[in-house]
Amino acid sequence: MYSIKGYGAMVADGFRTDAYCEALRRAVKPGAVVLDIGTGTGIFALLACRFGARKVYAIEPSNAIQMAREIAAANGCQERIEFIQKLSTKVDLPERADVIVSDIRGVLPLFDHHMPSIIDPRQRMLPPGRALIPKCDTLWAAVVAAPELYKTYAVPWEGNSYQIDMTAARPIATNTWGTGRVKPEQLLTESRCWAMLDYLTIREPNYRGEITWNAARSGTAHGLSVWFDAILADGVGFSNAPSAPELIYGSAFFPWSKPVTLAVGDTILLTIQASLVGEDYIWRWDTRVMQQGDSTRIKAEFKQSTFFGVPLSSARLHKRASQHVPALNEAGQIERYALSLMDGGNSLDQIAKRLAAQFPDRFISYDGSLAYVGDLAEKYSR
Repeated sequence: MYSIKGYGAMVADGFRTDAYCEALRRAVKPGAVVLDIGTGTGIFALLACRFGARKVYAIEPSNAIQMAREIAAANGCQERIEFIQKLSTKVDLPERADVIVSDIRGVLPLFDHHMPSIIDPRQRMLPPGRALIPKCDTLWAAVVAAPELYKTYAVPWEGNSYQIDMTAARPIATNTWGTGRVKPEQLLTESRCWAMLDYLTIREPNYRGEITWNAARSGTAHGLSVWFDAILADGVGFSNAPSAPELIYGSAFFPWSKPVTLAVGDTILLTIQASLVGEDYIWRWDTRVMQQGDSTRIKAEFKQSTFFGVPLSSARLHKRASQHVPALNEAGQIERYALSLMDGGNSLDQIAKRLAAQFPDRFISYDGSLAYVGDLAEKYSR
C-alpha cells in the first residue's frame, strides 16, 4: 500500500496525471457512471465529477480512502462519489459503468493483483463498447551496460575489508530485480516488445515473451532494462522508456548472473516470464549469449528467477512440504481463540479481556490485547 506521501508523488507526476486527465475528459460524458479502481486519495474520481459524471464508485482497500472522502467533501463532490473500502473483486455495484479507470501498476504493469483487478470488474461491470482506462500497456526490453546498477546486486558479496567470505549471497541477490533507470546510450541492443497487455480483451494474468537480439554495440552487458508504454485513449499515453522523461513508476533492471562482454553481432536469446502466484508475481528470465550467432560458441547462459531470490531455510521448506503435519504454535492458538470469540456476541472489549486472561504471558496490558483484536477485527469482521 502507498503512503499518503506516495500518493502525492503520483499526483505530482505531471506526465502521468495530465495524460489520465485528458483520457477522462474524453471518456466521461454528462450523466456517466464511472468506476475508479484503486482510487487512493481520489483524484481520478474528482476529475470524473468535474467532467460531468453523475455517479462515481471509488474503490480503495487501504485506509487512504478516508483522505479521499475528506478531499471529496472539500471539493463539493461527496454526494456524487460513493467510496467503497474493499478489493474490486469483492464489490457488486447496483448499476453498470460507462467508464472504468485505474492505475494500480507497480514499476511494471505485471504487479500484485493489478490484472485480476481489471479483468474481473471489466467482465462484470462494463458493457461492451464502453471506455476502459488504460486501454493497453506494451512491455519492452533491451540489453544494457549498467555497471553502477549492477554493483548494488553483486559488489557487496564479492569482497570486503573484513576478509569474510559472503559469496553465498550473490546468487540470491542476482535473482532479484528492482527499479533502475538507464540512459539511451547504455543500451547495447535495440528495444524489443515482449508483451502487449490489451486490457479490453485480456483474460489471464500471466505473460511470457521471447526475444532475439544481435548486439548493436560492443560493451559489457550487465542485464536487462524493462519498461512499458501506456495508451490511455487514442492518442493519449506516456512511456517510461530510457529516452522518455522519467516517471513516478521508474523502470526495471533485471541483472544477469555475471557480466558478459558483447561484440557487435553477438546474438542474445531471452525468454522472460511473469506468473502470478498467490499475492505476487514470480519472474523468470533465461538468457543465452552466442558468439556471432554461432550456437556452438556459447558465451554465457543464465537461468534466473525471483523464486531463487528468496532464501528459504530448511525448517521453512519442511513446513511447506506436502507430507508435513502442522500443529498450531502459540501465535496460531492466540489468533484462533480470538477469532472464535468474534461470533457476533462479544464486543472487542470483552474479547480483549478474555484473550489477556487466557494468554497472560503474551499480553501484559489491556491496551496491547485490545490493539491485537482490533487488528483482527479490521481484517476479518463484517
